[in-house]
Amino acid sequence: MPTCVPIGVLASPVLDDAIRSIAIVRARVGLGDLLCTVPALRALRAAKPGAHITLVGFAETAAIVERLGGYVDELLPLPGWPDIPERPVRRPAQETFVAEARSRRFDLAIQMYGAKPAANALLDAIGARRSGGFSMPGDRPRDPAGFLPYPHHLHEIDRHLELLRLLGVDSTDRTLEFRITAADEREAARTGLAGRPFALLHPGATSPSRRWPLDRWARVGDALTDRGLAVAITGVPGEEPLVAHVRDLMRAPSVDLCGRTSLGGFAALMRDATLLVGNDSGPAHLAAAVGTRSVVVFLSGDPVRWAHRGLHRAVRADVGCNPCPHLSCPIDHRCADGVGTEHVLEAVDTALAAEGVAA
Repeated sequence: MPTCVPIGVLASPVLDDAIRSIAIVRARVGLGDLLCTVPALRALRAAKPGAHITLVGFAETAAIVERLGGYVDELLPLPGWPDIPERPVRRPAQETFVAEARSRRFDLAIQMYGAKPAANALLDAIGARRSGGFSMPGDRPRDPAGFLPYPHHLHEIDRHLELLRLLGVDSTDRTLEFRITAADEREAARTGLAGRPFALLHPGATSPSRRWPLDRWARVGDALTDRGLAVAITGVPGEEPLVAHVRDLMRAPSVDLCGRTSLGGFAALMRDATLLVGNDSGPAHLAAAVGTRSVVVFLSGDPVRWAHRGLHRAVRADVGCNPCPHLSCPIDHRCADGVGTEHVLEAVDTALAAEGVAA
């Protein structure tokens, strides 16, 4: 097993010429999770242009990793890990993964997963010569020169930039990115939405606690149509019933895009849309990455951590118990009831006015 050297022995461990291979532990499956890591990855690449940077994550994120602007050289698939909830643990595959990771003999491994001791157990298993990342209560003692107590009070983007600052890389560039190809452009053109103003409506979210009621989404969709916009309703495979229900409830016609584009084609559509209106979910972060205005309904989610500045408006009712960690509300989902259609449409009209579209 390689000996892990305390990172504090170096003034700037990342900038040390001996660091030529870097593993980033970011075992998340969400589009937003990975997009919010882009500013830190960009800063790391600028500091180490010749290093080989490997992202340790799940295989299904490969399509996202491919669009990270050259900031990551490869994805090392993780087959699950104990107490990391995103994917089940498969013991034989886990042992194979550890052997593969150790064979890379990484010079540096950085835990950018978040506030979970299990992520640092994964970091240790990789066996890099040096390591750094987030620390948290319940974890074994870590070198404070290389491990940042998890900054819960910061936005997701800033948490990772603050970690890199501790490791010797300072950047204030919070810009998100998503590379769009010519093939993506062609795919978007085939939807028939090009050449007319349109809005994207995203009524889904990974957890029920982050989903605003579907009848309210239908009313928003009709209001967008009344404001002169074509409406396309989006969703990932498995959300077809949600999208179908919203369309059934709408008076106006709409375009069903649920599961009908690749991620790249969806990004090209997002870039060309007048507006995205949706739940606190991945498309809101994609809108930030491609420069499209958005109105985002926050229920159980935390806008301090996930809302984007500038082009985006967060709509939220403070009901005292939100944000919360529940995937399904254990009481009456009052955070959803507290956001009326009129609140969302007020934000929509403000966003459209900024785009020069009359309400």
